[in-house]
Amino acid sequence: MLSLHTNNAAISAQASIGRTQGGLSTSMTRLSTGFRINSASDDAAGLQIATRLKSQTSGMAVAMRNTQNATSMIQTAGGALSEIKNMLVRMKDLATQSADGSSSAADRTALQAEFGDLQKEIANILENTTFGGTKLLKDGAGFGDPLKVTLQIGATSAEKMEIDVATNVKAIGTGAAAPALKVDTQTDANTTIDAVQAVIDTVSTVDSTLGGAANRLAHVYNNLSNISSNTKAAIGRIMDTDFATESANMTKNQMLTQAGTSMLKQSNQMSQMVMSLLQ
Repeated sequence: MLSLHTNNAAISAQASIGRTQGGLSTSMTRLSTGFRINSASDDAAGLQIATRLKSQTSGMAVAMRNTQNATSMIQTAGGALSEIKNMLVRMKDLATQSADGSSSAADRTALQAEFGDLQKEIANILENTTFGGTKLLKDGAGFGDPLKVTLQIGATSAEKMEIDVATNVKAIGTGAAAPALKVDTQTDANTTIDAVQAVIDTVSTVDSTLGGAANRLAHVYNNLSNISSNTKAAIGRIMDTDFATESANMTKNQMLTQAGTSMLKQSNQMSQMVMSLLQ
């Protein structure tokens, strides 16, 4: 039907051009930003999933830093305990020497002087070993107790790790600095040998616990790294633009826009056919 008021061909051409331009605009936006999803209207479900995954990877990145910090803390404490163990071994040697009947009173006085200095240094290490300003081996440390701490090792509140060697660390301090530990007499030296060995055993127990915790943290870090890498890849598959596909879409829409514009121009000439009937 020829009509001056309604040009169905032009209306159809305009609607087609509008849809095509919308697709062209979407393709250009995706190509310029590099993201397939630039607003919720692009893919509401995909955006929700990607946002949740991004939150997870962000939390895991922080947890990975936590594990590294915790490992450094454990290494700091382990180094201090290793030095304490060396001094305890020397203290046992001094006690063993003093317990021998060939040692004179003067010998035992000299041995006691060195023994006492070692006790003071052990107390100093326990008092002043810190990590980030927090005392590690002293009762009443920043953790509340020496090396009694809860670590956050994941992106959820349930992912915790407990380190608690407070009781044994306290025992090291009280055992090594006990006034009864002396080597100034043969009798005291004889008693001190076994007492110092007991403290050495306690240090070894703490070392073993901290070593196990450090190994676990290494595995936690590796696992978090693996999960984070795969999660980031999943986010990329959801959010990133497929440039090959989107370039093809843009080219197609550009051609359709040109074709639609040409057809709209021709459809607008149909009114001239109506006027020719009136001549």
